Amino acid sequence: MVASFGVPPTTIATGIVMYSLAVAGFVMLGAKLVQRFGATALFRYVVLAFGAAQVLMTFAPAAPVMLAAQLLAGLAAAANVPALVALIAHHYRGEQQATAVGALGSARAGAGVAAFLIGGMLGTFIGWRPVFGLLILVCALVFFLSFRLKPQAARPEVRIDLVGVVLAAAAIILTVFGFNNLNRWGLGTARPGAPFDVLGMSPAPLMIVTGLVLLQVFVAWCRRVQARGGTPLLDLRVVTSNQERAAVIAMFSVVALEAMLNFAVPLYIQIVQGRTPIETAIAMMPFNLTVFFTAMLVVRLYRRFTPRVIGMAGFGLCTLALLWLAVVVHNDWSAPVVMTGLILFGLGQGALVTLVFNVLVTAAPKELAGDVGSLRGTAQNLAAGVGTAVAGALLVGLLSANVLARRCREPAAAAGDPGAGRSRQHQLRLERPAARGHVPHHRLARAGGGGGRGQCRGPAARAEDRVADHGLPRPADHPARQPAARLQAGGNPRW
Repeated sequence: MVASFGVPPTTIATGIVMYSLAVAGFVMLGAKLVQRFGATALFRYVVLAFGAAQVLMTFAPAAPVMLAAQLLAGLAAAANVPALVALIAHHYRGEQQATAVGALGSARAGAGVAAFLIGGMLGTFIGWRPVFGLLILVCALVFFLSFRLKPQAARPEVRIDLVGVVLAAAAIILTVFGFNNLNRWGLGTARPGAPFDVLGMSPAPLMIVTGLVLLQVFVAWCRRVQARGGTPLLDLRVVTSNQERAAVIAMFSVVALEAMLNFAVPLYIQIVQGRTPIETAIAMMPFNLTVFFTAMLVVRLYRRFTPRVIGMAGFGLCTLALLWLAVVVHNDWSAPVVMTGLILFGLGQGALVTLVFNVLVTAAPKELAGDVGSLRGTAQNLAAGVGTAVAGALLVGLLSANVLARRCREPAAAAGDPGAGRSRQHQLRLERPAARGHVPHHRLARAGGGGGRGQCRGPAARAEDRVADHGLPRPADHPARQPAARLQAGGNPRW
């Protein structure tokens, strides 16, 4: 896509963030739409909207159209995420519901495996556009199968809190957009790429702070609406206990780490190493397969271990895997030691995503399933957007710093400067004798002149030394020969 649109990788990352922004900003609105119009009917319509977005992606002539398609897909998914949770709560009970929740939690990893394989093969041999063309067919199939779902009654009495919608969307969009532009706009002082500045400061950190403040205002507004007997955009009963709040924080953390890894590793493999998409898919296969199977099978551990034990083990595995990758990773992502780190991280990440989601779904009443889905969608997509943005900013910043540092070193080395790559203090020590009119002993020896170490010589003799250093011919009548000849004839030693 970078080569097709002629844009930098950060623009493609913006498309990923655009999707996550739309889902995270409007998933709470999608939950209320699910309650008002019924999960089955709304799911059917948003699948059509998602298919229209894939048509735009398939035939996008330029990057702005791609960004618009990602925005439309994110808006459709904002309603799709809570609709899926509501459909599971409507169709399954007991152990079947826990298994279905685990399948939904692992669906992202399973789709990642399919996306890397199918997208890798098509991207290598045909191009990236057929990948989104296949999604059009998938949307058509899902729309056809949706008529087999049991209908769910609509609730026209549910009201949409427009103030809450604006507060939630503004808070999430400002936060993620600020993180996404930290590198381009500046962390402190505004850079030339910033669209504007506030008293010389970059707008990116100001957006982040404003978004966090608006998020607190949104929570306070939901409490006020609920206290007055209204219908808040997010029913705060889904996070009343410390355990539920801890589950949300854990979900945000592990999804952010997954997003950073899923963005950084393929970008490095394709851009830095120059590998093909299919090679990237093979390199990422251990991680995605591990996440998929772990998310599916961790449900079997619920009878033996408490959620606290599983959560601690999951975070321990993620920490160990990241430390392991930081130590062993080199310019070969197919090495067994690197695969070991990716598998360890996949075990911890897959277990945590399913665990915290299941904790939220089983702890909340059935009528709040849509709110649980919206909370999950907000946390996951906000974390994905923040993780991708932070990874992009760090990688581009480090790459820019390394390129600039190398460009500062290479011109001197290319010109034959003996001081290239040395410290400034060392260069000053080399230059100081020449500045005082002294010539080191080794130069006297090369020039063939007499005198001991530290012998004073004139500018003409030093010119002779420079000619000798560069290997140029020196005829006998060259002016540079005259001072040395006078020294050999017993002339004035001050020459």
